[in-house]
Amino acid sequence: MAFDYKKEYRPPRWTSTIEEQGYENDFSDTRMHHEIYLSDPGKVQPEKYRTVIRHPIRKK
Repeated sequence: MAFDYKKEYRPPRWTSTIEEQGYENDFSDTRMHHEIYLSDPGKVQPEKYRTVIRHPIRKK
């Protein structure tokens, strides 16, 4: 079952910053966020994990 962003999505804390800068979220069935894990969970303690989140936005 696919995740329904319209029903289940809760805006993250940075949504207000995105809107203040003149942008809006750009989620769709083909545009979702991506997580890039920079740390190896087998070698690094959880408090030192590093992750890049690519969040789709567009100009209002």
